[in-house]
Amino acid sequence: MDTPHPPAPRWIRAAKVPATTPPPLDGDWAPADDRLDRVEVLALPGSEGPEDVVVDLAGRPVTGAADGRIWRWPSDGSGPAGRPELVAETGGRPLGVEIDPRDGSLIVCDAYRGLLRITDDGAVTVLATAAAGVPMRLCDNASVARDGVVYFSDSSVRYPLSAWRRDLLEHRPNGRVLAYDPASRRVEVVADGLYFPNGVALGPDESWLLVAETVTHRLLRIPLGGGSPVVLSDLPAYPDNITPVGDGTFWVALPSPRVAIAERLLPHPNLRRIVAVLPQSWQPQPLKYGLVALVDGDGVVLRTLHGPKGTYSMITGARQHGSTLWLGSLTERGVARVSL
Repeated sequence: MDTPHPPAPRWIRAAKVPATTPPPLDGDWAPADDRLDRVEVLALPGSEGPEDVVVDLAGRPVTGAADGRIWRWPSDGSGPAGRPELVAETGGRPLGVEIDPRDGSLIVCDAYRGLLRITDDGAVTVLATAAAGVPMRLCDNASVARDGVVYFSDSSVRYPLSAWRRDLLEHRPNGRVLAYDPASRRVEVVADGLYFPNGVALGPDESWLLVAETVTHRLLRIPLGGGSPVVLSDLPAYPDNITPVGDGTFWVALPSPRVAIAERLLPHPNLRRIVAVLPQSWQPQPLKYGLVALVDGDGVVLRTLHGPKGTYSMITGARQHGSTLWLGSLTERGVARVSL
């Protein structure tokens, strides 16, 4: 059964902040490697928007589509006649997809239904829909610890996925990072007051999280033993999902370089209130550009891959498996892969 999209506030509470200027893609961010314009795309059957992609314990790529269906390809990524296998239907909008290392089940962040578990027989269990008495409005991305604790982002307590642009235009700290403990079945708030927290990835020793703030184009480190979030880097693009490689480095998906008009509007809250209710096509648009970055635990960029032509764009997920990088997108009609 489809979950109805929750209503969003019509008028945003736009904050007045200084204008910023998008830095150029040069230096470590120079588009010297443009292989993202030459990816292989594995099409989704009759759907779009594979926002994230994960490789399960059997080596099979898995993704969720905009229509709520979860798809899985064989370990070689081809499948019969190029078609993946239908695993389950969430009834909502799956975003981040992870593997529980204890049993191989899927942990899915569904934007409308909350945090889910999906077993191999396709059974869907809702794990969490609220934290600290506040309903989750935009369950987004997760990372699963070795003991099964799930750390995940609730990107906005005000706006659902259908109105994510309003949260960005509002430019307020409406998001939080949460933790679900399977032993107690309780959800705790790890950190709140964040600007659209999106990607979440555990550090190698599981003592901290690397978190992407999309609104402020920043990477944060959040200690799990207590302490405040630390800003590691300010990026020339908007970060989305984050995935660990396993060697202390992380892939960060960047759906778009920063948009100049959006940053020039920051000192003008009344104007942004009007922009937020205009037709979507009249609002600031993401740039059609493919971009992912490999960073270390301090947020230092080590490598960037580009697609200047936007052949595969709005990249929201990047996952390394062996020498292959799998890509997901909020808008494309299939997952992509490229050799590293």
